[in-house]
Amino acid sequence: MTRFAAPIAEQIWDMKYRLKDAGGTAIDLTVEDTWRRIARSLAAVEDDPKLWEDRFYAALEDFKYLPAGRITAGAGTGRAVTLFNCFVMGTIPDDMGGIFDMLKEAALTMQQGGGIGYDFSTIRPKGAPVAGVAADASGPLSFMDVWDAMCRTIMSAGSRRGAMMATMRCDHPDIEAFIAAKSDSARLRMFNLSVLVTDAFMEAVKADGPWELTFGDRVYHTVQARDLWNKIMRATYDYAEPGVIFIDRINAENNLSYCETISATNPCGEQPLPPYGACLLGSINLARLVTRPFEDGADIDSDALDDLVATAVRMMDNVVDSSKFPLPQQLEEARNKRRIGLGVTGLADALLMVGLRYGSQEAARQTSDWLRRIARAAYMASVQLATEKGAFPLFDADRFLASGAMMRMDEDVRAAIRKHGIRNALLTSIAPTGTISLYAGNVSSGIEPVFAYAYTRKVLQKDGTRTEEEVVDYAVQMWRDLKGDAPLPDHFVNAQTLAPLDHVRMQAAAQEWVDSSISKTINCPEDIGFEAFKDVYMAAYESGCKGCTTYRPNDVTGSVLSVAEEKPPAEAPEQVRGGDGEGAEVVYMSEPLDRPQALEGQTYKLKWPDSEHAIYLTINDIIVGGHRRPFEVFINSKNMEHYAWTVALTRMISAVFRRGGDVSFVVEELKAVFDPRGGAWVKGKYIPSILAAIGGVIERHMVAIGFLEGEGMGLKSDPQAQVVNLDLPRGRPCPSCGQYEMRMVEGCMTCASCGHSKCG
Repeated sequence: MTRFAAPIAEQIWDMKYRLKDAGGTAIDLTVEDTWRRIARSLAAVEDDPKLWEDRFYAALEDFKYLPAGRITAGAGTGRAVTLFNCFVMGTIPDDMGGIFDMLKEAALTMQQGGGIGYDFSTIRPKGAPVAGVAADASGPLSFMDVWDAMCRTIMSAGSRRGAMMATMRCDHPDIEAFIAAKSDSARLRMFNLSVLVTDAFMEAVKADGPWELTFGDRVYHTVQARDLWNKIMRATYDYAEPGVIFIDRINAENNLSYCETISATNPCGEQPLPPYGACLLGSINLARLVTRPFEDGADIDSDALDDLVATAVRMMDNVVDSSKFPLPQQLEEARNKRRIGLGVTGLADALLMVGLRYGSQEAARQTSDWLRRIARAAYMASVQLATEKGAFPLFDADRFLASGAMMRMDEDVRAAIRKHGIRNALLTSIAPTGTISLYAGNVSSGIEPVFAYAYTRKVLQKDGTRTEEEVVDYAVQMWRDLKGDAPLPDHFVNAQTLAPLDHVRMQAAAQEWVDSSISKTINCPEDIGFEAFKDVYMAAYESGCKGCTTYRPNDVTGSVLSVAEEKPPAEAPEQVRGGDGEGAEVVYMSEPLDRPQALEGQTYKLKWPDSEHAIYLTINDIIVGGHRRPFEVFINSKNMEHYAWTVALTRMISAVFRRGGDVSFVVEELKAVFDPRGGAWVKGKYIPSILAAIGGVIERHMVAIGFLEGEGMGLKSDPQAQVVNLDLPRGRPCPSCGQYEMRMVEGCMTCASCGHSKCG
């Protein structure tokens, strides 16, 4: 009997979490092996490792406790990887040397797979004088472009990357440029953006008062606060960014406000962190703890929940001592404060099982009760750990208990902390769980509503064909198993029908008992009015949320996964870019183009300096809609050192070309790759890498056949280019599997077909 509740769960495990050797041979033969590997690794720091290994295994068994993906994939592998998901980096100095020192630290952190957050408010605004060089500053956005290029370079080098978060204060003189940055869909693609909104600004918005934009001691501009707020709202209404972080509330509520100031978060926002802070994440699967589901008296098993939380806290505390860290400052920060982020997943499924409608007042009260119990259990478990192993080094009882969050904590918990100390400075956070929720049997993600009761997923087979399988929500499948064909009860609700203010109600109910923050996306219908949209953010502020992220389908980021019956394809001419560029259209196709028996092509010789053998590129074309377009590439060299990557590049580029549509981004991505060992001068032009040279050859071929108008004239730089999608209402294709099933989940564009997430 398999432990997996759905085929997609086993596929996610095999693809992301199963330990394999360098050749791809499985070392974890079963998911039980994965659980045992994690349990043994995290118990190794205990005085009685065998005792705790068995207890940790029991918590992991049947997906009751779900460590974050980096722990599940990395613990016990012997690999030099960080088990922490994300980091907020050091404060960026306002000088060139310091800025590029920070860039180096970011690159080293991302190289190990960690997502990073940065506050760019510390860089002087564009146009400000720079002492000693007789020049004006280029401003923080210009340096964000550098960070963006660095992230793309690391990704193109094959490393798994995390996402990046950039924040900027609402009173920075460049805030309006920051707000508008994502209106260009080609700019800052590696970043999520959020504005740090202060209480004073929100009061000025409500009063329609003036607002000063300052840096240092100088006031650069004075604007109307409400006008600036409307610009933030209009940007996120039109293209889903920037998000909003209520930074004063975060600092006032922080248990560690006496020894740190927070000005940034990790990429999905659930962990506000100080400089060099790291987030360590894990989730209690509430859907697995419901007794008598869909019957009278259905509820969470409270004793089982308490025990599971206590074990999870101990496991997560051990990760602090087990993990590698990219930078020594990150290690010091983690061990001084021992911050962890225990959250939940499967909340919406659990509510369905106990008969409550997600978003209702009753569901919000139940959510608050469950999360209060989790917070109590977590804090008491951390107190117990302090009696065994000591409190975190920077613990100060009086100042710790005086923070906003701790003032609300139950008196018996406060008394225990005062008497014994506490092992972990902060304990609760609700993280994105898109991938691990699929791994756990497609339970609802985090505290999000059920996205869809069921959807069809296309699965690529080894012979190249695709089969379809139904992916069913965990609670819906349980209903089917228990009730057969009986219709779903009226309290079943999903993200397609939920009102935005119901999302806010649930986020606020959860936030009361979460000492860090919450990754939550408030889905808004495309036709929501602008004033109603703004009301969502004001409601989030007034109800005590620490931030607000919405998603409204738009032209820049695309639509979300459609679960309705698909409309017939729109009739549109089958054209590609080329010719005179007037009225050119791009066709996106869901299935690969068929290969004709014969193709016309061209072979190019590329001689790279200091390489003994030339590289030969053959590019074959196909005729679509009367236009010639690239269809496949073959890259060959006698140099056997090139063999593996040239074969891989041949297969990957050809697979992209056969998808149809505008594929000029292949050129853009290849030309952006630089070799850290140095590039070469070719025909009087500096080429940063051999991959960039290959990109240049492909670009010249595209120009020669009329697919591109000229060098550097790809889709992103051509304002006249139009995109026609022949299979509406789909969003953008998944960059991993190509399926049109990307959806916004907890601030991350996530593929429902393969589990790929923008956030790594």
